[in-house]
Amino acid sequence: MSNITSSKQTAAQLLIRSLVQQNVKHLFGIPGGKIMPTFDVLRDEGPQLIVCRHEQNAAFMAAAVGRLTGRPGVCLVTSGPGTSNLVTGAATATTEGDPMVAIGGVVPLPDTLKQTHQSMDSVAIMKPVTKFSVAINAPDAAGEAVVNAFRAAVAPRAGAAFIAFPRDVQSATTEAGAPTLLPLPSLGAAPADLIRKAAEKILKAKSPVILLGMGASDPAATAAVRALLKRHPVPAIGTFQGAGAISRELLPLFFGRVGLFRNQPGDKVLARADVVLTVGYDPVEYDPSFWNVGKARTMIHLDSYPADIDNHYQPELELRGAIPATLCSLTSALEEHSFAAGPELQAIQTEWKALQNPPLPKSNGLVHPLSVVLGLRSLTDDDTIIASDMGSHHIWMARHFFEFEPRKLLFSNGQQTLGVGIPWAMAASLIYPGKKVVATVGDGGFLYSSMELETAVRLKLNITVIVFRDGGYNMVAFQQELAYGRTSGTDFGNPDLVKYAESLGCVGLRVSTPDDLLPTLRKALETPGLVVLDIPIDYSKNVEIGRHVIPEAWD
Repeated sequence: MSNITSSKQTAAQLLIRSLVQQNVKHLFGIPGGKIMPTFDVLRDEGPQLIVCRHEQNAAFMAAAVGRLTGRPGVCLVTSGPGTSNLVTGAATATTEGDPMVAIGGVVPLPDTLKQTHQSMDSVAIMKPVTKFSVAINAPDAAGEAVVNAFRAAVAPRAGAAFIAFPRDVQSATTEAGAPTLLPLPSLGAAPADLIRKAAEKILKAKSPVILLGMGASDPAATAAVRALLKRHPVPAIGTFQGAGAISRELLPLFFGRVGLFRNQPGDKVLARADVVLTVGYDPVEYDPSFWNVGKARTMIHLDSYPADIDNHYQPELELRGAIPATLCSLTSALEEHSFAAGPELQAIQTEWKALQNPPLPKSNGLVHPLSVVLGLRSLTDDDTIIASDMGSHHIWMARHFFEFEPRKLLFSNGQQTLGVGIPWAMAASLIYPGKKVVATVGDGGFLYSSMELETAVRLKLNITVIVFRDGGYNMVAFQQELAYGRTSGTDFGNPDLVKYAESLGCVGLRVSTPDDLLPTLRKALETPGLVVLDIPIDYSKNVEIGRHVIPEAWD
C-alpha cells in the first residue's frame, strides 16, 4: 500500500489526512469529549467541517453525499449516545445502497471494559447496520482503517462503514503515512454465455418487461438502460429509487413506478409479463411477494451483486457484473425492433397516461396533495433536485412527480425513514452550491429534523422546504383506517410553522387557500436562501391510495 510520507504526527492527524486522500470535501459532525483530539486537528487542516444539530442528521447528510456522488460521505461524532444516534442513518444507508463512512469517538482503551462515562461497545452496536465496523486500537492503523472503510462502503452493494476511534489512540503519535486513494478494481460485464441466454429469452418472450431498481439510477447505468431501450424497446417500470432512469424520449415505454401497494398500472404490466429483466433491483424496494405472484414467469437478475433468493424471487439467470457493461453487452445481443403495444397493453398505457395528468380535485378549503405535486412539477425543471421525506406525500410524489434525470428525485424506500428530507436536501445543496434544492416533507417528518435548518441558514444554503401539514401521522392513519376502520395514536399538534421557520432564520410562507397555491409556491421557489412553505393539506381521500391492493394486505 503506497503512503503519503510525513513526519511524526498524531493518529488524529493521520485519520484526517487519510480522509483528505479519499477526496472528502465535507465532514458532518458534532463534537464531544471523546473525539476532541480529532476535532482539534480540523482547526488547522482537513475537509470542511459542517457542525450539525443532531448526529442522526449528520449520518443522513453523509449518506446523501454517497447517493449523489457515488463516493462515501463522512460523519464524525463522539462516543456513547453520539455514536448510537448514528444507527438509523447507517441502517438507512446500508439498506438503500448509499455509501457512507461514520467515525465515532470511544473512551480510552483502559476504560473500554469499565462502566464509565459513555463507555459503549460501539463496534458491536454498529455492526448489524453496516458493512464494516472496526476500532482503531493502535495509532499506526488509523490510515488503514479509513481506506478499508471507504473500500467496503463502495463495494457492491454499497452501504455504511463505521470506525471507532478511542480518545487516547487519537492523541498517540505515529510515523505511518496516509494511504493514497485506492479505488476498487472495476467489474466487467457478466459472462458472455449468460448474456446470450438472457438475450434469447427476451427475444422469444411475448410480454417482456424491464423492472428498473435503485442500481439503474446510477448515471452510468441510466445511460446504458436508455441505449438498450432505444435499440430494443420493451415496456419498462421502475421502483421509487429507480426514478430518473427513463428519459423524456423514452416515456412511451414507461408505465410508471411501483412500490408499497400493488394497485398501479406498472403492477398490471408485471402481472402479464412472461419474462422480467430486473436491473439494479433489490427486493427491499418492492417485495417480490407483492408483484411476482400468480402465473410462472422467467426472472433475469442483472446487477453487480447476487440476487437475494426468496420464495417469490428465484431468477433463472443472474447476470452479475458491472451494470453498465452488462447492459451494453446485452444491448449488442438484442436485435433492433420497433415497439407496438397490443390492445391489453394499450389499455394499461391509457390508464398510465391518465395518471400523468389527472384532473385536479375539488377544493374543500384545504389543498389536495396532488395539487402540490402537479404544481411543483409545473414550476421545476429536470435538473431540480428534490428530496422526498417519508409520509403520505411520499406516495403522491412517487406516483405523480416525473423526473427524467438520475439521482434528482430522492426517496427512502428500504427503511422508509422519517426525517431524511431536510438533511438530504442540505447535502444536495452543498454538492450543487447556488442551485435551488427542494425538500418535500410532512409535518411529522419536518419536526424530526427541522433543527438542522439553523445549520442550513448558517451555511447559506439554497433550499425550499415544502411542508404538507395535516396535524397527524397520516401514512399510518390511512392504513389503520383500511385495516381497522379507525385510527390510534396518529394525531399531534404543531407550532406556527411560519414563525418557527423565521425563528431559525428562514423565510416563512403559508398557503392560505387553494387558489394561493401556485403563486405562493412560485414565490417560495424563486426566493433565494432557506424558505419554509406551510401548506394545509387535505388527506381525507388518502384511503384511496391503498385500495385495490393485494388480497389480505390489511389483515
